Amino acid sequence: MVSSSHEALHRIFQQEPGLFARVARNLGVAFPPPVSASELSTDLTETRPLERRVDTLLRMDTEDGSFVLAVESQSRPSTHKPANWAYYLSHVYAKYGVPPVLLVVCPDRKTAAWAAQQFDIGPRQWPSLTLRPLVLGPNDLPVIDSPAEAARDIPLTILSAALHRCEPEADAILNALAKALKGLSADDESTAGTFIELMEQGLGTTQAADLWRHLMAVDLSFFQSQTAQQLRAEGEAKGEAKGEAKGQAKAVLVLLGHRGVEVGEEDRERIIGCGDPDVLDLWLTRAITATSTAEVFEGEAD
Repeated sequence: MVSSSHEALHRIFQQEPGLFARVARNLGVAFPPPVSASELSTDLTETRPLERRVDTLLRMDTEDGSFVLAVESQSRPSTHKPANWAYYLSHVYAKYGVPPVLLVVCPDRKTAAWAAQQFDIGPRQWPSLTLRPLVLGPNDLPVIDSPAEAARDIPLTILSAALHRCEPEADAILNALAKALKGLSADDESTAGTFIELMEQGLGTTQAADLWRHLMAVDLSFFQSQTAQQLRAEGEAKGEAKGEAKGQAKAVLVLLGHRGVEVGEEDRERIIGCGDPDVLDLWLTRAITATSTAEVFEGEAD
């Protein structure tokens, strides 16, 4: 089953294709930044009933030519993966006629060391095919713990946090990222929401994920809209429990609305009518990733 942390490690390249050229420098390979990039179908299924899908597939057009970038998120060594990767690259080259590059993103050093080896396919006397993936692991990205540095390249910071998610430096990276997101303009709210969800996915079920949810739940200042600012001002001005609950309820509705989650009149009244700050805090945390109000209220009695 594909995990959400698996998704984030390759989806970040869909969100920011130019990130590949920047991280490749950490691997000692100089790729020119793309002039343009377009997503290709990741479906590599054959006509017979055999389905093969690469995680992310992008055509990268640069001033120095074009190539197809295949990004695979790999969480553990796997004996059958090299053969699959070789198939992906061969199929892509045959289908599009453009040179392919395989980038394998690994969230731990053991997997990165395994994936970085050269895979020879064929008998030892004469390997017919040699697979040389580019591998990006925790050793290949810096720890970005400065808000100013994080603000200069938010996608790179997200990837850094995802790759260092099980290490002590993760907390510092997430705090820097949260502060960087707060500085985005109102026009960037939609992009900020995408980055927040990608970071949530990239942290998986680690302790760092709990910190990130806390950072996002207790502080909505990364939303710069007039409505959000008004809610924050209201919440800060009222120290009483009733005023705090009212501000939390409005924050839940603002967050759900920002993420495009439909809220019926009955559910809206339920949220506004709730006077328990602890319950509202739980709903606010769930609203960060929920796709429906049912997920927000999951396990809660009416």
